[in-house]
Order: sequence, then structure tokens, then C-alpha cells
Amino acid sequence: MRLRNIPGAKDELKQYPNIVVQDPSQHKGSWKGVFNNENPIHVEVGTGKGQFLVGMSELHPHINFIGIEKYDSVLLRALEQVKDLDRPNLKFLNEDVADILNFFKKGEAERLFINFTDPWPKNRHKKRRLTYKGFLEMYEQILVDGGEIHFKTDNQGLFEYSLESFSGYGMTLHNVSLDLHRSGIKGNVMTEYERKFSRKGMRIYRCESKFRS
Repeated sequence: MRLRNIPGAKDELKQYPNIVVQDPSQHKGSWKGVFNNENPIHVEVGTGKGQFLVGMSELHPHINFIGIEKYDSVLLRALEQVKDLDRPNLKFLNEDVADILNFFKKGEAERLFINFTDPWPKNRHKKRRLTYKGFLEMYEQILVDGGEIHFKTDNQGLFEYSLESFSGYGMTLHNVSLDLHRSGIKGNVMTEYERKFSRKGMRIYRCESKFRS
């Protein structure tokens, strides 16, 4: 999908350093100080326009959420949703998830969300998939022992690949759903893509995967 560039987006993001954290590498190992509490931290990679984390941060005020999105024009849409809300437990990083080890120490986060990521369907591009083993290695390094990944997608091929990737990495799978919106799961917060696809009657695939303790 072609991303529409919004002139001045990066400058606009810089106007809200209390929401879009500038130079996050400075906070590596001290994120609980950024939030000024000892609450658990959950991270979403490829946060897009932010609908998921805006919803999650409202439902779970005692969890701190950090969304990572490298496209400033996309992250601007997330900022627009939250800048007038009182949501101290939500921060965004305008960064590439490939650099995630620069921003977090081991054990700083308890859970990681991957929602509707680019499937990169060609085999030669598999290393770009956010569920590729190279990314799993990085996620494991920032999560607590036994930390979890919660994954959602509309793409069956990516879902099957990801289940194999998680299992091959030695992770355990839980709550695997081949049709999320007919599974009866409670507390599901939809992303903008999820809402769009579900209205078309498309299946949503979901699983939880846990690293070794």
C-alpha cells in the first residue's frame, strides 16, 4: 500500500515530546522512570495509526504502552488521536523496530504486540517479516523471561509461517484462533485494519506465543 507523505509530519511529532519520545536510546533501562511508575510495560511494533494502543491504554490504565512506528506520516495519525486525551500511560517512538535493542534493556517489557504487519509474501523477503527468527531474537532480549508475543493478522500465509517460526524458536503457543471474531475471546481491541477487514467478512487470525522462562 502506498503511504501518503504528510509535509511537516516529523516536525509536528517533535512538538509533543511527552507523547512521542525523542531520542529513546537515552531512556534504555529507565522506561519506568519515563512513566514515573513501576507498572508493567507492553510494546507494539509497527503501531500504525495507533487505534489499538489508544484503546488498550484506556482499558488498562495500570499498564504502560509504547508503540513503535517508523513512518512519521503514519505516526502523526496516532498522535492526533491521543494528543488531547489524558493518557499518561501511552508513549510512541518514531523509530524502526529493527533498532529495538537500542531502546530497551533485557527484561524492560513484559509483552509485545504484532498486529497486521506486512506479510512480505515472497520467500526472498522472509527476513523482513516481523515474526522472522532474527526479530524473535531481538524481542527475547527486551522481554522478561517467559515474556509473550500477541500476534494478529488477516493473512493466512503469514499466520502459518509465524506459528512455525514461533514453534521453531522454542516458544509455546496459546489461544490460537483461526477466526478471532467468532472465538468468543473477551477484551479484544481492534486495530484500524482489523475493523476494515472484519467488516468485509474476512477472517482474523490470532495467537499468543511465550518465550522460555
